[in-house]
Amino acid sequence: MKSGGVRMKVIVAGAAMALLTAGACSSDNTASDASASATESSASPERDVSVEVKLSEFAVSAPASAQAGSLTFAVTNDGPEDVHEFVIIRTDLSSIDLPTDADGAVVEGGAGMEAVDELEDIAVGDTQTLTVDLEAGSYVFICNILQTEPDGSLEAHYTEGMRTGFTVE
Repeated sequence: MKSGGVRMKVIVAGAAMALLTAGACSSDNTASDASASATESSASPERDVSVEVKLSEFAVSAPASAQAGSLTFAVTNDGPEDVHEFVIIRTDLSSIDLPTDADGAVVEGGAGMEAVDELEDIAVGDTQTLTVDLEAGSYVFICNILQTEPDGSLEAHYTEGMRTGFTVE
């Protein structure tokens, strides 16, 4: 009876080891495949999911286009003085034709526009990231901050030139 119990334990232990080894092999292969895929992705610009955006007084600099899908925007405020924001708007309007209010700020819910997402209050020198799924179409990136100047006048960053078009293919 004792030898049967020992034999059963050896069989069970052997089966468990075989399953663990098979699982480890398939995990390693999957990890290798995923790693190769990530390398291929970063090696080809049309598949790159990272988009660098620079904000400054008063401009938005970004690539002209990217492939549809999940895009991660790395948005840096190059200053030199003002806090900025990054707003993604889906629209067929040109970047200079977005509807504005009396103060010059874009009416983000305006006709023909869909505000997709945004990053607010990006301090000078800071970089923030935003990941969004974008479908093929036309977009505009803006800073829509309206600030009061020391003399009491209002400064609308959009009307000062903080805008650029972007195409998702």
